[in-house]
Amino acid sequence: MAHVSVTINGRQFRMACDDGQEDHLLKLADDVNGKVDQLKGAFGEIGDTRLTVMAAIMVADELADVKRRLRQAEAEIAATREARALLIERAEVREAQMAEAIEHAVGTIERMTADLMSSGRGGDR
Repeated sequence: MAHVSVTINGRQFRMACDDGQEDHLLKLADDVNGKVDQLKGAFGEIGDTRLTVMAAIMVADELADVKRRLRQAEAEIAATREARALLIERAEVREAQMAEAIEHAVGTIERMTADLMSSGRGGDR
């Protein structure tokens, strides 16, 4: 288990994290500190607890928005997959119809060729 010191609103906090996650934890703390600084710029010094709660709510709001967009993207992907499956099914039906039409045309041509050959009209021109 690794330990990292992060700074939020001018105060240092010693945090534990999984090995290899130190940089990620530092980045997260930087993001939270940025929110606190943003709030201090907008509202001034309104107290550590209040700033921290407001920053947490901002982060939670961003997370909720990302989750909503993820659900929307997942729904769009599911709809696209359904549409793709329907198109593939239609293409397979059309392919089968085309193959049947070609087989019918080949049969007709073969019969006509056989008729021409048997009547003596084919091949001797």
